[in-house]
Amino acid sequence: MNGPRALEPLGDGAVLLHFGDRIDAAVNAEVHAAARHLAALDLPGIVELVPAYASLAVVIDPSQWQADGTTPAQHCIAALTRAFAAPFAATATESAAIIDIPVCYGGEHGPDLAEAAARSGLTETAFTVRHAACGYRVAMLGFAAGFPYLLGLDAALQQPRRANPRTRVPAGSVAIGGLQTGIYPRELPGGWNLIGRTPLALFDAQATPPNRLAAGQRVRFRAIAADEFAALQARAR
Repeated sequence: MNGPRALEPLGDGAVLLHFGDRIDAAVNAEVHAAARHLAALDLPGIVELVPAYASLAVVIDPSQWQADGTTPAQHCIAALTRAFAAPFAATATESAAIIDIPVCYGGEHGPDLAEAAARSGLTETAFTVRHAACGYRVAMLGFAAGFPYLLGLDAALQQPRRANPRTRVPAGSVAIGGLQTGIYPRELPGGWNLIGRTPLALFDAQATPPNRLAAGQRVRFRAIAADEFAALQARAR
């Protein structure tokens, strides 16, 4: 891995590192490898690293990046360019841990499962088995606090977004939009296909950290029955 293709200042408080221009697992893996690389370097003045599908935002403290004749962002860009002067390993220090997400598929928890399975030419059972068998990675958090965009969906399970988005999607809903799977962290509007629901709380503003999942983590889904869903949900309250 040879580092970002371009570095763009975002005012004086951040720098955006571009690694590509599309949703691609290999590009996203490079983004997360770059984030780990920068975190390990522990450069002064970096406040936060925010990975996206094909870019990495480096949030900086401008007061720590002053230099004669340059803006803080320009000074930071020069330091980041030096940081990526040599190739870095895509898998260095990558966590092997897999986060287990229990999901009750179909029925009231997944009202779009039957239609999604029919579009894919599968039974509901076959569809859920294939969905749970995939290995996923949290590509990024976005849309709403704690919402994980997951890469790794079986291409046979991809679904078009709903023609009529819902105004209220229940918290914990597991959904498919295109080649992505996501989990709604709280009740929100949304146009993805709802195939199941997890009883886990993905976002808690009072917790540290507030997000259950973090960008770059590996995730797998585990199918559960409705009674286990109810028990886990009651325990989470």
